[in-house]
Amino acid sequence: MTNGLTTGQVPNDSRHARQLVRRQQIAETVMAEGSMRIEDLTERFGISLMTAHRDVDELVSRGLFRKSRGIVSAAPTSLIEASDLYRVTRQSEEKKLIAEAAMQFVEPGQAIFFDDSTTVLQMVPHLPGKGPLTVITNSLILLNEVRDMKDVTLLGLGGQLYNWCNAFVGGMTIHEIRRLRADVAFISIAAITDDLLFHQSPEMVETKRAMLDCAARRILLADHTKFERRALHNFGALSDFDVVIVDEKTPFAHIERMQAQGINVVVARASEKVDVIPARRR
Repeated sequence: MTNGLTTGQVPNDSRHARQLVRRQQIAETVMAEGSMRIEDLTERFGISLMTAHRDVDELVSRGLFRKSRGIVSAAPTSLIEASDLYRVTRQSEEKKLIAEAAMQFVEPGQAIFFDDSTTVLQMVPHLPGKGPLTVITNSLILLNEVRDMKDVTLLGLGGQLYNWCNAFVGGMTIHEIRRLRADVAFISIAAITDDLLFHQSPEMVETKRAMLDCAARRILLADHTKFERRALHNFGALSDFDVVIVDEKTPFAHIERMQAQGINVVVARASEKVDVIPARRR
């Protein structure tokens, strides 16, 4: 539980975020090539051999790469796509707009679940001035960004740290979640298919589901690409959420279907105008 005195930095501007971007680019490059010499990475990215080895070792520790005798090869694509390294720069502008729109649902005095998603992470720069708040999260990155904020009480959900997503996930984490009751939960997900939500990790599904079950209000943050993807493990349905926030590239057919299910849809736009499309009366 932490109370601080200074405001957090914009996640994408932090040194850690820049490091994530570089490692994500390395992951994409090796994934495209299949395998590469580490010396070639130094030339490609203009970094020292020591930095290249450090980046590769981090990716290896997350299970994303394999390293042998100066050669690095990629793990299965699905694991890379689920990692924070891959997600942090995907649809970054849309994620920022969605996060800004989500702030209308944050009120002083609330206890809030934030999941480990990079979309939810974009809400962090907007938290100063919204306090007092109690922030509850399993994200190691979000914990580090929020810990010094004024008027924020920080509850870190413990358990097993999964390196590939930089988050605490699994049975111990779920046990801690179920002991709490939050006013609102902000959650994102990997894929939306036939109005159902999916993720690559079964442990992540159970952790997000616990947050959903223990919050009075449930808000989903989903950019348009989520409606085009597939993943293995079912998390729930769009109808489990009170509000779904999307970007303006989301096909209107998806918005209409959500309305028909009684879901309030918010469309975040680059013009700073936010369209709130209320659910249809049943």
